[in-house]
Amino acid sequence: QVQLVESGGGLVQAGASMRLSCAASGRTFSSYAVGWFRQAPGKEREFVAAINWVFSRYYADSVKGRFTISRDNAKNTAFLQMNSLKPEDTAVYYCASGATRLGGRPYEYDYWGQGTQVTVSS
Repeated sequence: QVQLVESGGGLVQAGASMRLSCAASGRTFSSYAVGWFRQAPGKEREFVAAINWVFSRYYADSVKGRFTISRDNAKNTAFLQMNSLKPEDTAVYYCASGATRLGGRPYEYDYWGQGTQVTVSS
């Protein structure tokens, strides 16, 4: 069992940077892939980025070059560094864990946080 809590969201202007954190409690997630997803109102939950246990990374095309996913296994924490934010990035961002591969579909993950709102104004 893994519990995940996201933090770091808020309101920023286009072009700004923001870092989201995902703190895990319970068992370590060091052996799992960790993913970030986002969901805007009326839209499907969208894959953002993932990182596996050997630190391979996978990004959605929409964020490649702007976002960086990382993890600190000793602290059971994952991060999403977001640069050059755009209004289109506005969504609730969710951290997920429990995947056995670098998955881009929500059903591939067993554990989810409650989400943190990111709003980017133009």
